[in-house]
Amino acid sequence: MANKRDLRLPALQVKQGPKRMLYIFSVDGKLVHRFATISRVRRDEEGALRGYQRPEVLSHIDEIRRFIEGPNPMIPNAVVLAFNSSVHFEPGASEFHPESHSRPGTLSVPFEEEMLDEDKPAFVVDGQQRLAAVRDSNVDSFPLSVVAFITDDVSEQTDQFILVNSTKPLAKGLVYELLPNTESRLPTNLLKKRFPSQLLTILNAKRHSPFRGLIQTPTNPGGIIKDNSILRMLENSLNEGALYRFRSKNGEGGGVDAMITVLCAYWGAVSDVFPEAWGKQPTKSRLMHGAGILSMGLLMDAIADRYRNRIHLKRDLFAHDLLPLKSLCRWTDGFWDLGVGQKVKWNEIENTSSDIRQLSTYLLDKYKELVWDANPVSERRARGG
Repeated sequence: MANKRDLRLPALQVKQGPKRMLYIFSVDGKLVHRFATISRVRRDEEGALRGYQRPEVLSHIDEIRRFIEGPNPMIPNAVVLAFNSSVHFEPGASEFHPESHSRPGTLSVPFEEEMLDEDKPAFVVDGQQRLAAVRDSNVDSFPLSVVAFITDDVSEQTDQFILVNSTKPLAKGLVYELLPNTESRLPTNLLKKRFPSQLLTILNAKRHSPFRGLIQTPTNPGGIIKDNSILRMLENSLNEGALYRFRSKNGEGGGVDAMITVLCAYWGAVSDVFPEAWGKQPTKSRLMHGAGILSMGLLMDAIADRYRNRIHLKRDLFAHDLLPLKSLCRWTDGFWDLGVGQKVKWNEIENTSSDIRQLSTYLLDKYKELVWDANPVSERRARGG
């Protein structure tokens, strides 16, 4: 193994706000992979999320590589790296320039020819495709501009990865799966997704969850239910349904354990009442389809509202209220009888606003007719366990 040494890079230290420091420098792109690694998004054995980067896009890398090997290449946008605290900046001036808020100096980066990924002092936050193209290109060297920050906090690296990539075509599923691991103040549209994404992650990993392993995410590509369907169901319930009562005052969180208990109880009851439709591909069961998940999610909220004075909403209670609807549901075969002249084949229900609205209205109307109105809940019974 080659001896360790420090890679010393002339750099500018830029002060952002009272505490934030950025480091701007250039380095041969062919060297970067020797001291920087990609923090690949994955799940560990306990189901916890690790990393934050998407896989390499080979066609995009090849396109950049051909450009670099061309007659007059230029890549003006900077790569973003996160250094750990083994990297140090040695200022060449004691004061920051008052107008540029920067001062020159030298970054000292631990470096050796063959470093294991876990020993490398840098993670790529943005620019992995460019770096891969430079690495694979048939040129002796290709300097790149780099902007870096120093932190040992993985959540801060994840925050920056999401913020840097939020205006680029980053897969929504990857953003949603990363959100629960962030802590900073994100844009409003992402903040609204962070708490539902946390619930989704728990439902997909919890040992006794009816959804365990069934939700399709970047780290669980074999799942059968689209993550966005589950997120929309959760958002509906958090806004004005069964989960609303457990929300915090600011609306950005709430009683996670209580919410998961209700969700597992209800969807466990759904799997009990419709076992022939549960756990199948959406092409084989519309219960696992976006329309089914969203419609049944609204039914969960209706049942919870019926028992709004009950302290605990248990699995058998949900199953009791779902059973009268079993003979009316056509999740895997037959025709939905949605009203006068409205017979729809089971697999013609689509994940569209109109189909979801039609199916939801039908199920809610039948629930009101067959259960709510037929069996009123007394105050005394409602307050029972």
